[in-house]
Amino acid sequence: MWDSSTFLGALTPKFYVALTGTSSLISGLILIFEWWYFRKYGTSFIEQVSLAQLGPWLGGGAAGAEPAGDCKVWRNPMALLRGAEYGRLWSAARRAPLTYYDMNLSAQEHQAWFGAGAGASGADEALARAWREREPAARVAGARAALALRPDCAAALLLLAEEEAGTVAEAERVLRRAWRLGDAAWRAAAAAGAAAAARREAAVLAHVKRRAAMCARRLGRLRDAARLFRELARDAPPALAPLALHENLLEVLLEQRAYADAHALLARLDDAPAPRSAALAYSAALLRARAAAPGHAPALRALRRAIAYNPHVPEYLLELRPLTLPPEHVLRRGDSEAVAYAFWHLRHWRAADGALRLLGAAWAAAERAGGRAGGRGACAQCADRELLPPHHALSVFPRRAAPALLPLGAALCAAAALLALLAHRWPAAAAAAAARAAHALDPRRLLPLLAAL
Repeated sequence: MWDSSTFLGALTPKFYVALTGTSSLISGLILIFEWWYFRKYGTSFIEQVSLAQLGPWLGGGAAGAEPAGDCKVWRNPMALLRGAEYGRLWSAARRAPLTYYDMNLSAQEHQAWFGAGAGASGADEALARAWREREPAARVAGARAALALRPDCAAALLLLAEEEAGTVAEAERVLRRAWRLGDAAWRAAAAAGAAAAARREAAVLAHVKRRAAMCARRLGRLRDAARLFRELARDAPPALAPLALHENLLEVLLEQRAYADAHALLARLDDAPAPRSAALAYSAALLRARAAAPGHAPALRALRRAIAYNPHVPEYLLELRPLTLPPEHVLRRGDSEAVAYAFWHLRHWRAADGALRLLGAAWAAAERAGGRAGGRGACAQCADRELLPPHHALSVFPRRAAPALLPLGAALCAAAALLALLAHRWPAAAAAAAARAAHALDPRRLLPLLAAL
Protein backbone atom coordinates (compact mmCIF):
# COMPACT_ATOMS: atom_id res chain seq x y z
CA MET A 1 0.00 0.00 0.00
CA TRP A 2 1.26 3.46 -0.85
CA ASP A 3 2.47 5.36 2.24
CA SER A 4 1.75 9.08 1.87
CA SER A 5 3.75 10.02 4.97
CA THR A 6 6.89 8.43 3.52
CA PHE A 7 6.42 10.35 0.26
CA LEU A 8 5.81 13.69 1.96
CA GLY A 9 8.71 13.15 4.35
CA ALA A 10 11.07 12.57 1.44
CA LEU A 11 10.33 15.98 -0.08
CA THR A 12 12.97 18.60 0.60
CA PRO A 13 12.33 22.28 1.38
CA LYS A 14 13.65 23.12 -2.07
CA PHE A 15 10.67 21.28 -3.58
CA TYR A 16 8.21 23.45 -1.69
CA VAL A 17 10.13 26.59 -2.66
CA ALA A 18 10.15 25.55 -6.32
CA LEU A 19 6.45 24.67 -6.15
CA THR A 20 5.62 28.07 -4.65
CA GLY A 21 7.66 29.94 -7.23
CA THR A 22 6.25 28.02 -10.18
CA SER A 23 2.62 28.44 -9.10
CA SER A 24 3.16 32.16 -8.42
CA LEU A 25 4.78 32.65 -11.81
CA ILE A 26 1.95 30.87 -13.62
CA SER A 27 -0.66 32.85 -11.67
CA GLY A 28 1.05 36.12 -12.51
CA LEU A 29 1.20 35.27 -16.22
CA ILE A 30 -2.49 34.35 -16.20
CA LEU A 31 -3.41 37.63 -14.52
CA ILE A 32 -1.31 39.65 -16.99
CA PHE A 33 -2.95 37.84 -19.94
CA GLU A 34 -6.40 38.44 -18.44
CA TRP A 35 -5.66 42.17 -18.03
CA TRP A 36 -4.40 42.43 -21.64
CA TYR A 37 -7.39 40.49 -23.05
CA PHE A 38 -9.85 42.61 -21.09
CA ARG A 39 -8.26 45.87 -22.27
CA LYS A 40 -8.37 44.67 -25.91
CA TYR A 41 -11.77 42.95 -26.09
CA GLY A 42 -13.67 44.28 -23.07
CA THR A 43 -14.41 40.85 -21.60
CA SER A 44 -12.70 38.23 -19.49
CA PHE A 45 -11.15 35.34 -21.38
CA ILE A 46 -11.66 32.89 -18.50
CA GLU A 47 -15.27 34.01 -18.06
CA GLN A 48 -15.94 33.71 -21.79
CA VAL A 49 -14.44 30.21 -22.05
CA SER A 50 -16.15 29.05 -18.87
CA LEU A 51 -19.59 30.20 -20.03
CA ALA A 52 -19.10 28.67 -23.47
CA GLN A 53 -17.67 25.31 -22.34
CA LEU A 54 -19.10 24.72 -18.86
CA GLY A 55 -22.42 26.54 -19.25
CA PRO A 56 -24.16 23.72 -21.16
CA TRP A 57 -23.01 21.23 -18.51
CA LEU A 58 -23.98 23.31 -15.51
CA GLY A 59 -27.12 25.13 -16.53
CA GLY A 60 -28.15 24.08 -20.03
CA GLY A 61 -26.68 27.19 -21.60
CA ALA A 62 -24.69 30.30 -20.77
CA ALA A 63 -26.44 33.23 -19.21
CA GLY A 64 -27.08 35.93 -21.77
CA ALA A 65 -25.98 33.68 -24.62
CA GLU A 66 -26.87 34.95 -28.08
CA PRO A 67 -28.83 32.87 -30.56
CA ALA A 68 -26.80 31.52 -33.44
CA GLY A 69 -28.62 33.68 -36.02
CA ASP A 70 -27.89 36.86 -34.06
CA CYS A 71 -24.28 36.88 -35.26
CA LYS A 72 -25.08 36.53 -38.96
CA VAL A 73 -23.45 39.10 -41.23
CA TRP A 74 -25.30 40.91 -44.00
CA ARG A 75 -24.25 42.62 -47.19
CA ASN A 76 -23.63 46.34 -46.65
CA PRO A 77 -25.97 48.18 -49.04
CA MET A 78 -23.71 51.26 -48.89
CA ALA A 79 -20.45 49.44 -49.74
CA LEU A 80 -17.90 51.51 -51.64
CA LEU A 81 -16.17 50.80 -54.96
CA ARG A 82 -13.00 48.81 -54.41
CA GLY A 83 -10.82 50.47 -57.01
CA ALA A 84 -12.10 54.04 -56.94
CA GLU A 85 -12.72 54.35 -53.17
CA TYR A 86 -11.37 51.52 -51.05
CA GLY A 87 -8.13 51.53 -53.01
CA ARG A 88 -7.44 55.16 -52.07
CA LEU A 89 -6.85 54.23 -48.42
CA TRP A 90 -4.18 51.74 -49.43
CA SER A 91 -2.58 54.24 -51.80
CA ALA A 92 -2.55 57.04 -49.21
CA ALA A 93 -1.79 55.25 -45.93
CA ARG A 94 -0.81 51.68 -46.91
CA ARG A 95 -3.67 50.36 -44.77
CA ALA A 96 -5.85 47.52 -45.99
CA PRO A 97 -9.46 48.79 -46.02
CA LEU A 98 -11.03 45.31 -46.19
CA THR A 99 -10.30 42.07 -44.39
CA TYR A 100 -9.82 38.77 -46.19
CA TYR A 101 -12.91 37.39 -44.46
CA ASP A 102 -15.00 40.28 -45.78
CA MET A 103 -13.72 39.88 -49.35
CA ASN A 104 -14.19 36.11 -49.22
CA LEU A 105 -17.86 36.60 -48.33
CA SER A 106 -18.22 38.92 -51.33
CA ALA A 107 -16.59 36.35 -53.60
CA GLN A 108 -19.03 33.68 -52.46
CA GLU A 109 -21.98 36.00 -53.04
CA HIS A 110 -20.85 36.96 -56.53
CA GLN A 111 -20.45 33.32 -57.50
CA ALA A 112 -23.93 32.58 -56.16
CA TRP A 113 -25.45 35.56 -57.98
CA PHE A 114 -23.66 35.25 -61.31
CA GLY A 115 -22.79 31.55 -61.48
CA ALA A 116 -23.98 29.84 -64.65
CA GLY A 117 -24.46 26.38 -63.08
CA ALA A 118 -23.67 23.13 -64.87
CA GLY A 119 -23.63 24.56 -68.39
CA ALA A 120 -20.97 27.18 -67.65
CA SER A 121 -18.98 28.49 -70.59
CA GLY A 122 -15.29 29.33 -70.62
CA ALA A 123 -16.03 32.98 -69.87
CA ASP A 124 -18.18 32.05 -66.87
CA GLU A 125 -15.47 29.76 -65.48
CA ALA A 126 -12.81 32.46 -65.93
CA LEU A 127 -15.04 34.97 -64.16
CA ALA A 128 -15.72 32.54 -61.29
CA ARG A 129 -11.97 32.09 -60.83
CA ALA A 130 -11.51 35.87 -60.93
CA TRP A 131 -13.93 36.43 -58.04
CA ARG A 132 -12.01 33.88 -55.96
CA GLU A 133 -8.64 35.57 -56.45
CA ARG A 134 -7.22 37.44 -53.49
CA GLU A 135 -5.15 40.04 -55.34
CA PRO A 136 -6.87 42.85 -57.28
CA ALA A 137 -4.55 42.44 -60.26
CA ALA A 138 -5.47 38.75 -60.54
CA ARG A 139 -9.18 39.55 -60.41
CA VAL A 140 -8.81 42.17 -63.14
CA ALA A 141 -6.83 39.73 -65.29
CA GLY A 142 -9.54 37.11 -64.85
CA ALA A 143 -12.25 39.59 -65.87
CA ARG A 144 -10.30 40.56 -68.98
CA ALA A 145 -9.85 36.90 -69.85
CA ALA A 146 -13.62 36.44 -69.55
CA LEU A 147 -14.20 39.45 -71.82
CA ALA A 148 -11.78 38.04 -74.38
CA LEU A 149 -13.86 34.86 -74.52
CA ARG A 150 -17.21 36.68 -74.41
CA PRO A 151 -17.15 40.40 -75.30
CA ASP A 152 -20.75 40.96 -74.12
CA CYS A 153 -20.14 39.62 -70.58
CA ALA A 154 -21.78 42.25 -68.36
CA ALA A 155 -20.63 40.52 -65.16
CA ALA A 156 -17.00 40.87 -66.23
CA LEU A 157 -17.52 44.58 -66.89
CA LEU A 158 -19.12 44.89 -63.45
CA LEU A 159 -15.96 43.41 -61.90
CA LEU A 160 -13.77 45.81 -63.89
CA ALA A 161 -15.88 48.76 -62.73
CA GLU A 162 -15.48 47.60 -59.13
CA GLU A 163 -11.79 46.76 -59.23
CA GLU A 164 -9.98 48.56 -62.05
CA ALA A 165 -11.70 51.94 -62.43
CA GLY A 166 -9.63 54.60 -60.69
CA THR A 167 -12.41 57.15 -60.30
CA VAL A 168 -16.16 57.03 -59.76
CA ALA A 169 -16.78 58.69 -63.13
CA GLU A 170 -14.71 56.03 -64.90
CA ALA A 171 -16.55 53.29 -63.03
CA GLU A 172 -19.86 54.80 -64.14
CA ARG A 173 -18.78 54.72 -67.79
CA VAL A 174 -17.92 51.03 -67.52
CA LEU A 175 -21.21 50.33 -65.74
CA ARG A 176 -23.18 52.13 -68.47
CA ARG A 177 -21.58 49.84 -71.04
CA ALA A 178 -22.36 46.81 -68.86
CA TRP A 179 -25.94 48.09 -68.54
CA ARG A 180 -26.43 48.09 -72.32
CA LEU A 181 -24.88 44.66 -72.78
CA GLY A 182 -26.70 43.16 -69.81
CA ASP A 183 -30.07 44.46 -70.98
CA ALA A 184 -29.50 43.00 -74.46
CA ALA A 185 -28.41 39.64 -72.99
CA TRP A 186 -31.44 39.50 -70.71
CA ARG A 187 -33.85 40.26 -73.55
CA ALA A 188 -32.19 37.65 -75.78
CA ALA A 189 -32.36 34.97 -73.07
CA ALA A 190 -36.00 35.79 -72.33
CA ALA A 191 -36.91 35.67 -76.04
CA ALA A 192 -35.15 32.30 -76.41
CA GLY A 193 -37.14 30.85 -73.52
CA ALA A 194 -34.04 30.06 -71.40
CA ALA A 195 -35.50 30.70 -67.96
CA ALA A 196 -32.32 29.99 -65.96
CA ALA A 197 -30.17 32.17 -68.21
CA ALA A 198 -32.78 34.94 -68.12
CA ARG A 199 -32.84 34.92 -64.30
CA ARG A 200 -29.05 35.10 -64.18
CA GLU A 201 -28.91 37.97 -66.68
CA ALA A 202 -31.66 39.79 -64.76
CA ALA A 203 -29.62 39.48 -61.54
CA VAL A 204 -26.51 40.82 -63.29
CA LEU A 205 -28.49 43.71 -64.78
CA ALA A 206 -30.00 44.60 -61.39
CA HIS A 207 -26.56 44.67 -59.76
CA VAL A 208 -25.20 46.84 -62.57
CA LYS A 209 -28.10 49.30 -62.21
CA ARG A 210 -27.62 49.43 -58.46
CA ARG A 211 -23.93 50.27 -58.73
CA ALA A 212 -24.70 52.83 -61.46
CA ALA A 213 -27.22 54.46 -59.12
CA MET A 214 -24.59 54.56 -56.37
CA CYS A 215 -22.14 56.20 -58.79
CA ALA A 216 -24.78 58.83 -59.59
CA ARG A 217 -25.15 59.42 -55.85
CA ARG A 218 -21.39 59.84 -55.44
CA LEU A 219 -21.26 62.30 -58.34
CA GLY A 220 -24.05 64.46 -56.88
CA ARG A 221 -26.84 63.55 -59.33
CA LEU A 222 -29.32 62.88 -56.57
CA ARG A 223 -32.46 62.90 -58.74
CA ASP A 224 -31.05 60.23 -61.04
CA ALA A 225 -29.96 58.15 -58.06
CA ALA A 226 -33.35 58.40 -56.34
CA ARG A 227 -35.17 57.47 -59.56
CA LEU A 228 -32.96 54.42 -60.14
CA PHE A 229 -33.28 53.22 -56.56
CA ARG A 230 -37.06 53.56 -56.72
CA GLU A 231 -37.15 51.54 -59.93
CA LEU A 232 -34.89 48.88 -58.45
CA ALA A 233 -36.90 48.64 -55.25
CA ARG A 234 -40.02 48.12 -57.38
CA ASP A 235 -38.68 45.83 -60.13
CA ALA A 236 -35.60 44.08 -58.69
CA PRO A 237 -35.64 40.27 -58.51
CA PRO A 238 -36.10 38.60 -55.10
CA ALA A 239 -32.39 37.74 -55.02
CA LEU A 240 -31.64 41.42 -54.38
CA ALA A 241 -33.86 41.60 -51.27
CA PRO A 242 -30.93 41.05 -48.81
CA LEU A 243 -29.17 44.10 -50.31
CA ALA A 244 -31.70 46.44 -48.63
CA LEU A 245 -32.18 48.86 -51.53
CA HIS A 246 -34.54 50.91 -49.36
CA GLU A 247 -31.53 52.00 -47.27
CA ASN A 248 -29.86 53.42 -50.39
CA LEU A 249 -33.04 55.26 -51.29
CA LEU A 250 -33.45 56.53 -47.73
CA GLU A 251 -29.94 57.97 -47.69
CA VAL A 252 -30.49 59.75 -51.01
CA LEU A 253 -33.77 61.24 -49.76
CA LEU A 254 -32.05 62.53 -46.62
CA GLU A 255 -29.29 64.03 -48.76
CA GLN A 256 -31.95 65.76 -50.87
CA ARG A 257 -33.59 66.89 -47.59
CA ALA A 258 -36.83 65.39 -48.87
CA TYR A 259 -37.89 64.67 -45.31
CA ALA A 260 -41.55 64.06 -46.16
CA ASP A 261 -40.61 61.35 -48.68
CA ALA A 262 -38.16 59.83 -46.20
CA HIS A 263 -40.84 59.76 -43.51
CA ALA A 264 -43.29 58.08 -45.91
CA LEU A 265 -40.68 55.46 -46.82
CA LEU A 266 -40.00 54.72 -43.16
CA ALA A 267 -43.71 54.47 -42.46
CA ARG A 268 -44.02 51.77 -45.14
CA LEU A 269 -41.02 49.85 -43.78
CA ASP A 270 -41.67 50.19 -40.06
CA ASP A 271 -44.10 47.31 -39.73
CA ALA A 272 -42.18 45.32 -37.11
CA PRO A 273 -42.07 45.82 -33.32
CA ALA A 274 -38.25 45.98 -33.38
CA PRO A 275 -36.06 47.90 -35.87
CA ARG A 276 -34.63 45.92 -38.75
CA SER A 277 -31.41 47.90 -39.09
CA ALA A 278 -29.56 50.83 -37.58
CA ALA A 279 -30.28 52.90 -40.70
CA LEU A 280 -34.04 52.59 -40.20
CA ALA A 281 -33.93 53.08 -36.42
CA TYR A 282 -31.63 56.12 -36.40
CA SER A 283 -33.22 57.71 -39.48
CA ALA A 284 -36.60 57.54 -37.77
CA ALA A 285 -35.06 59.14 -34.68
CA LEU A 286 -33.40 61.81 -36.85
CA LEU A 287 -36.68 62.77 -38.47
CA ARG A 288 -38.34 63.10 -35.06
CA ALA A 289 -35.43 65.04 -33.58
CA ARG A 290 -34.89 67.33 -36.57
CA ALA A 291 -37.28 70.06 -35.47
CA ALA A 292 -37.90 68.95 -31.88
CA ALA A 293 -37.17 71.17 -28.91
CA PRO A 294 -34.90 69.79 -26.15
CA GLY A 295 -36.78 67.31 -24.02
CA HIS A 296 -39.29 66.48 -26.77
CA ALA A 297 -40.73 63.15 -25.58
CA PRO A 298 -41.39 61.39 -28.96
CA ALA A 299 -37.90 62.24 -30.19
CA LEU A 300 -36.26 60.98 -27.00
CA ARG A 301 -38.29 57.77 -27.16
CA ALA A 302 -37.18 57.20 -30.76
CA LEU A 303 -33.56 57.87 -29.80
CA ARG A 304 -33.73 55.47 -26.87
CA ARG A 305 -35.19 52.84 -29.16
CA ALA A 306 -32.39 53.33 -31.68
CA ILE A 307 -29.67 53.24 -29.00
CA ALA A 308 -31.16 50.07 -27.55
CA TYR A 309 -30.93 48.49 -31.01
CA ASN A 310 -27.34 49.52 -31.72
CA PRO A 311 -25.52 51.38 -28.92
CA HIS A 312 -22.29 51.75 -30.94
CA VAL A 313 -23.67 54.41 -33.32
CA PRO A 314 -23.88 57.51 -31.04
CA GLU A 315 -20.13 57.70 -30.38
CA TYR A 316 -19.48 57.95 -34.11
CA LEU A 317 -22.24 60.50 -34.71
CA LEU A 318 -21.03 62.57 -31.74
CA GLU A 319 -17.46 62.24 -33.09
CA LEU A 320 -16.16 60.62 -29.91
CA ARG A 321 -14.57 57.79 -31.91
CA PRO A 322 -12.68 57.93 -35.22
CA LEU A 323 -14.39 56.52 -38.30
CA THR A 324 -12.91 54.18 -40.88
CA LEU A 325 -14.10 53.04 -44.31
CA PRO A 326 -17.17 50.80 -43.93
CA PRO A 327 -16.73 47.08 -44.73
CA GLU A 328 -18.61 45.28 -47.49
CA HIS A 329 -20.52 43.27 -44.88
CA VAL A 330 -21.93 44.34 -41.53
CA LEU A 331 -23.15 42.65 -38.41
CA ARG A 332 -26.60 43.80 -37.39
CA ARG A 333 -26.43 45.66 -34.06
CA GLY A 334 -22.64 45.49 -34.17
CA ASP A 335 -19.78 47.96 -34.47
CA SER A 336 -19.43 47.26 -38.21
CA GLU A 337 -23.04 48.36 -38.80
CA ALA A 338 -22.42 51.48 -36.72
CA VAL A 339 -19.38 52.39 -38.84
CA ALA A 340 -21.32 51.80 -42.07
CA TYR A 341 -24.25 53.95 -40.89
CA ALA A 342 -22.23 56.84 -39.47
CA PHE A 343 -19.95 56.99 -42.53
CA TRP A 344 -22.87 58.12 -44.70
CA HIS A 345 -25.37 59.63 -42.25
CA LEU A 346 -23.15 61.83 -40.07
CA ARG A 347 -23.66 64.71 -42.52
CA HIS A 348 -27.44 64.36 -42.21
CA TRP A 349 -27.29 64.63 -38.41
CA ARG A 350 -25.09 67.69 -38.69
CA ALA A 351 -27.58 69.32 -41.05
CA ALA A 352 -30.51 68.83 -38.62
CA ASP A 353 -30.58 71.56 -35.97
CA GLY A 354 -30.70 70.22 -32.44
CA ALA A 355 -30.57 66.55 -33.44
CA LEU A 356 -27.06 65.96 -32.14
CA ARG A 357 -27.85 67.71 -28.85
CA LEU A 358 -30.79 65.38 -28.28
CA LEU A 359 -28.66 62.40 -29.26
CA GLY A 360 -26.00 63.46 -26.77
CA ALA A 361 -28.55 63.64 -23.96
CA ALA A 362 -29.99 60.23 -24.84
CA TRP A 363 -26.52 58.72 -25.10
CA ALA A 364 -25.51 60.08 -21.69
CA ALA A 365 -28.60 58.44 -20.18
CA ALA A 366 -27.79 55.15 -21.95
CA GLU A 367 -24.23 55.22 -20.60
CA ARG A 368 -25.55 55.71 -17.08
CA ALA A 369 -27.94 52.80 -17.59
CA GLY A 370 -25.02 50.61 -18.68
CA GLY A 371 -25.90 47.13 -19.87
CA ARG A 372 -29.66 47.77 -19.81
CA ALA A 373 -29.35 49.99 -22.89
CA GLY A 374 -28.07 47.27 -25.18
CA GLY A 375 -24.74 45.61 -25.63
CA ARG A 376 -23.88 42.16 -26.94
CA GLY A 377 -21.60 39.29 -26.11
CA ALA A 378 -18.30 37.98 -27.33
CA CYS A 379 -19.88 36.40 -30.43
CA ALA A 380 -20.64 39.84 -31.90
CA GLN A 381 -17.19 41.16 -30.99
CA CYS A 382 -15.48 38.27 -32.78
CA ALA A 383 -17.63 38.78 -35.90
CA ASP A 384 -16.93 42.53 -35.93
CA ARG A 385 -13.22 41.90 -35.46
CA GLU A 386 -13.20 39.72 -38.60
CA LEU A 387 -15.11 42.32 -40.61
CA LEU A 388 -13.32 45.51 -39.54
CA PRO A 389 -9.67 46.20 -40.43
CA PRO A 390 -6.97 45.78 -37.76
CA HIS A 391 -6.25 49.53 -37.53
CA HIS A 392 -9.81 50.19 -36.28
CA ALA A 393 -10.25 50.11 -32.49
CA LEU A 394 -13.32 47.97 -31.84
CA SER A 395 -16.22 49.58 -29.98
CA VAL A 396 -17.43 47.64 -26.93
CA PHE A 397 -20.68 48.38 -25.12
CA PRO A 398 -21.38 48.26 -22.25
CA ARG A 399 -17.84 49.19 -21.27
CA ARG A 400 -16.55 47.58 -18.11
CA ALA A 401 -13.52 48.93 -16.30
CA ALA A 402 -10.70 46.48 -15.77
CA PRO A 403 -10.47 45.43 -12.08
CA ALA A 404 -8.05 47.76 -10.31
CA LEU A 405 -6.55 44.93 -8.25
CA LEU A 406 -5.76 42.80 -11.31
CA PRO A 407 -2.34 44.42 -12.01
CA LEU A 408 -1.63 44.46 -8.26
CA GLY A 409 -2.37 40.75 -8.03
CA ALA A 410 -0.08 40.07 -10.98
CA ALA A 411 2.68 42.12 -9.31
CA LEU A 412 2.28 40.23 -6.03
CA CYS A 413 2.43 36.88 -7.84
CA ALA A 414 5.55 37.99 -9.69
CA ALA A 415 7.13 39.16 -6.40
CA ALA A 416 6.33 35.81 -4.77
CA ALA A 417 7.90 33.96 -7.70
CA LEU A 418 11.02 36.16 -7.43
CA LEU A 419 11.33 35.54 -3.69
CA ALA A 420 10.96 31.80 -4.23
CA LEU A 421 13.70 31.93 -6.87
CA LEU A 422 16.04 33.81 -4.51
CA ALA A 423 15.27 31.37 -1.69
CA HIS A 424 16.07 28.45 -3.99
CA ARG A 425 19.36 30.04 -5.07
CA TRP A 426 20.55 31.16 -1.61
CA PRO A 427 18.73 28.99 0.95
CA ALA A 428 20.90 29.94 3.95
CA ALA A 429 20.47 33.66 3.45
CA ALA A 430 16.73 33.13 2.86
CA ALA A 431 16.41 31.17 6.10
CA ALA A 432 18.24 33.89 8.05
CA ALA A 433 16.06 36.61 6.50
CA ALA A 434 12.93 34.61 7.33
CA ALA A 435 14.08 34.19 10.95
CA ARG A 436 14.72 37.92 11.29
CA ALA A 437 11.32 38.72 9.77
CA ALA A 438 9.58 36.25 12.09
CA HIS A 439 11.38 37.76 15.09
CA ALA A 440 10.44 41.30 14.03
CA LEU A 441 6.81 40.35 13.53
CA ASP A 442 6.50 38.27 16.72
CA PRO A 443 3.15 39.17 18.34
CA ARG A 444 4.63 38.79 21.79
CA ARG A 445 6.72 41.90 21.23
CA LEU A 446 3.53 43.88 20.73
CA LEU A 447 2.01 42.92 24.10
CA PRO A 448 3.83 45.65 26.17
CA LEU A 449 2.78 48.26 23.59
CA LEU A 450 -0.84 47.11 23.72
CA ALA A 451 -0.77 47.10 27.53
CA ALA A 452 0.55 50.67 27.55
CA LEU A 453 -2.26 51.80 25.28
